[in-house]
Amino acid sequence: MQVKKNPKADLNRDSGLYFVIGLTVVLFLTWRALEWKSYDSVQEEIVQLVQVDNLNEEAPVTEQVRTQPPPPPPAAPEVIEVIEDTEEIEETVIESTEITQETVIADVDLDASDLDTFEAEEEISVPFAIIEEVPVFPGCEGMSAADQRVCFQQKIQEHIAKHFKYPDTALELGIQGKVYVLFAIGSNGKVTDIVTRGPDRILEKEAHRIIASLPQMKPGRQRNRNVKVPYSIPINFKLM
Repeated sequence: MQVKKNPKADLNRDSGLYFVIGLTVVLFLTWRALEWKSYDSVQEEIVQLVQVDNLNEEAPVTEQVRTQPPPPPPAAPEVIEVIEDTEEIEETVIESTEITQETVIADVDLDASDLDTFEAEEEISVPFAIIEEVPVFPGCEGMSAADQRVCFQQKIQEHIAKHFKYPDTALELGIQGKVYVLFAIGSNGKVTDIVTRGPDRILEKEAHRIIASLPQMKPGRQRNRNVKVPYSIPINFKLM
């Protein structure tokens, strides 16, 4: 025999409706809890103004200081006495020092012997390559003109090698390079007009020292006259 259930006795029939209602209630309560605001209680203070009648203030007593008025200016005398100036004063006449066309200048005879005259001798510069007689370096005397030219160049090289000293500061900093030196042998045989150009000031200073220590030479000659001879040479500073 099959047992028939009453459809009204099914407990799961409205479970979905109850779940939706419960979920709605829970969401509403959660929303209200989040939106809940609390305020601090405000305590009102009552300030009572007390009016005081008959408020009397005592003002300090001040005293006015009276100053004496300034004295009146002296009155003018009734009679003015006039004193005559009887002393004579010598006036100083200042003469003008300006010269006009009417001023006469005394003639002065000048003799040529009264004047000190001198002739300024101009120092002539002749390049080393074309000069007739090159400067004679000590030790190159008594040679021909061609041999003296070669000897001069060799002596310059020997002098540089003998007096060459690498600067300590340049060694520490690793500075090296070639310094070009331009100088001149004057008409008196002395070295002058030294100009250096190189990669560093330290090397230029050392090259200047080497060339400045050159000895005095016999000056170069052009047309039987002592002349200044410019000369240039490179000095190579190289670290080994």
